[in-house]
Amino acid sequence: MLVLSRRRDERILIGDDIEIVIVDIRGEKVRIGINAPSEVAVHRAELRDKAEAQIETKPVQQAKPVPAAKAG
Repeated sequence: MLVLSRRRDERILIGDDIEIVIVDIRGEKVRIGINAPSEVAVHRAELRDKAEAQIETKPVQQAKPVPAAKAG
């Protein structure tokens, strides 16, 4: 892991297409802006982890058996 110190309005570049900007710092909170191509998914890790946990704990619904047709 690379750890950097940045001040407000300073940037971090990832490759040629992704830019991280320090927008604001208030106490222990840092606001960042992310410029990335639309095909690059950007998610908050805690929301993705929560969604994945819900998928893993969701009971699998089994299809109801179809009754056999009566010969007539």
